[in-house]
Order: sequence, then structure tokens, then C-alpha cells
Amino acid sequence: MKLIPSIDRYIFRLVIVPMLSVFALAASLLMLDKMLRLFDFVAVEGGPIGIVFKMLGALIPEYASLAIPLGLLLGILLAFRKLATSSELDTMRAVGLSYWRLLRVPYAITLGLVAVNIALVFYVQPLSNYYYKQMEYELRSGALGASIKVGEFTTLADRMALRIEESENEGQKLKGIFARVANDKDQVLSISAREGTFMATTDDPNTIILRLTEGTIVQDTGSETPRVLSFSRHDLPIDLPAIEEFRTRGNETREFILPELLRIGWSENTTEAERDASQATFNFRLVEIVMMLLMPLLAVALAIPPKRSTSALGVFVSIVMVVAYHKVNQYGEDVATLGRIDPILALWGPFLIFAALILWMYHRVAHVPGGQAIGALENVFAKVAKMIGKLFKRRRPKTALPEDADPQLSPAE
Repeated sequence: MKLIPSIDRYIFRLVIVPMLSVFALAASLLMLDKMLRLFDFVAVEGGPIGIVFKMLGALIPEYASLAIPLGLLLGILLAFRKLATSSELDTMRAVGLSYWRLLRVPYAITLGLVAVNIALVFYVQPLSNYYYKQMEYELRSGALGASIKVGEFTTLADRMALRIEESENEGQKLKGIFARVANDKDQVLSISAREGTFMATTDDPNTIILRLTEGTIVQDTGSETPRVLSFSRHDLPIDLPAIEEFRTRGNETREFILPELLRIGWSENTTEAERDASQATFNFRLVEIVMMLLMPLLAVALAIPPKRSTSALGVFVSIVMVVAYHKVNQYGEDVATLGRIDPILALWGPFLIFAALILWMYHRVAHVPGGQAIGALENVFAKVAKMIGKLFKRRRPKTALPEDADPQLSPAE
């Protein structure tokens, strides 16, 4: 005898496939948009391309915390919509299975994802946000490396301007080099060389050597006649800029983990601004997690279309409601952080309104015979779709008759 009833295994299969698909799609779309911006940012800063994927990896926990509730909602919604449109849901209801019984497996999945999201938003996400900011700082400061742009002047150590005409073998071989260097005595060296390459030094990690071949050095000493020197090989030392250490974690409230939020938010030794920001962030994270417990009810309420209808309006409404609620919470967090309103009221007030709406919608579907959560919207949507269909309906052309044919005679006559 199997421990899990067949009906639960069937619902699990219906839920898990679209849920994972939506989760992967949502996370991919969010990361794709960010990846394009990061490529532009890294290209402007002259950093290595590989850092883009490290920065995207640091953003995965943040995007996962947004994609998990959306994937959970749409996974359950699409599963129950399939049951409803194939009349399987009517059969299950006829044999005495209530909606609450059918939601046993979806709620088991929800509790597991709630635990995952708690770990993400209270522990993993704050640390990954700090790691992302650190890489962004190091990229701007040059600690992650920089590239010499071909055809443009690049300033190094504030005392050298370098220009490269061509670059081959991924920057290992440089051609058409021009450098302008100023020393402590305000003397300027103008150096041109046919080829060159960068070499590391073992003595000083903060200095690299630009080895030049077949070139000329023009030294401007301030007199009327500059000094000119030709060389077959010349090593030009380049001092790398000093890199300041990145700040410690905790400059922003989004970088605090759960114990730190509780300690700062309810401590008398912190300022009022710090307490407001910490309490706002804590309540924002908590209310986003608690709302996941209502996602199965919202999914069922929007999954079941009217009889003899295959409308997918519920899918669109569910996405709009979840995104709108998330934006309201973000606004509430910002206002509470500024101290203009109590965090409890700013974040739990919209939660209670949204929760009451979900419970009413679920009650309409589960306990009112023939009830529809968005019946009015379904009717409006059906009328609009019908009107659009009439506008684009193809008119059948009239059959042309010969001039001498009698229109009263049938073709058989």
C-alpha cells in the first residue's frame, strides 16, 4: 500500500511541472535584463567579462525570492485550471473531495518553499547583496583589472596617458603604442613604439612592466631642444593605482541578516532613523513570506473559469495582483524607512486588505454554488473579445452571377 494517495501524486505532477517552468522563466527574464546592463557597465569600466557572471550569481538569491512566489502561484493555478477545463475537477467534487482536500499537496509544496524563502530573504540575500556591491566597487576602482581600449587614450596612475593602435592575441601583443609620462620634476617623456607587451614583476605586485620594442623617446626638459633617444627594447614601469578596501557589511539595512535586524530595530542604543529602517526592512521581508501562505487560495480562486469557457483571464489577473502587491509593499517599506508612518501600518495594512480579498474570492469559488471570483471581469472580457472578433472577422465575398443568368433559378436548374 502506497503512503501517498494516487490523487495527491496526480495533483503533485500537475503542479510541479508548470511551477518549475514558471520559476525558471521568471528568473531567466529578470537575469537577462540585468545581464545586458552589466555587460554595458563592465565594458565602460574596462573590466573582465567573466565578472558579469559572478555578479549575476550574486543576484540569484534576490531574483529567486521574487520568482518563487510567482512560480508557486502559477503552478497551482495552471494545475487546477487544467482540472477544471477537462471536467476532472467536477468529478472529484462529485465524489466528495473538497477544495481544501485537493489543496493538501499544494500546501505541502508551499510550506517547503516558505522555508526556502525564509533562508533566502533573511540570510542568503543580505550576504549576496553585499558581495554584489563589493564586486561593483572593485570593478569601478580597478581592483578586478582594467582593459586598455584600442584607439583611445587611457590614463594610468594619473601621470601616464597610453594609446594603443592595435591589439592581438587577447591583448598579449600590442602595436602602434604611444605613451606620455610625467615625472616628479615636471619633465615629460613622449614614447612611441612599434610593438609592446605587458609583463608582471615578482618584486612589486603593484607595478607592471610595459616592454616596448623598436621605438623612440622624446624628453621635454623645458629647453628649446628636446632630447631624443631611439631604442630596440625598453621596459617602461607602470605603477598600478592603490585600491582602498571596501567598506564593512551593514552600511545598508538590506545587508542585515535576521538577528541583526532584530537587534538594531528594537534596541535603545541605536538612533531612531536606524530603528525605523531596520523595522521597515524586517516587516517587508516577513510580510512577503507570510503572503505565500495565501497563494494556493488565490490560485484556486482564479483558476476556475465559467462553465463552457476556457478563458485564461485568471492567469493575467493573478500576475497583476502579485506584482501590484509587491510594489505596494516596496512603497510601504520606503515610506516607513523615512519614519513617516509606522512599519506595522505601512506593511501589514495592505496585507490584511489583500488577504481579505483572497479569502472572499476563495469563498465564492469553494462555497457558493456557481460562484465566480472574477465573474464580472469574465463577462466584460468575453464581450470585448467578441467585439474584437467581429472587427477582424473575414467577410465572405458575394458570388458573381452572369448578366444573362436568372437569379431565381437554382444551379441545378
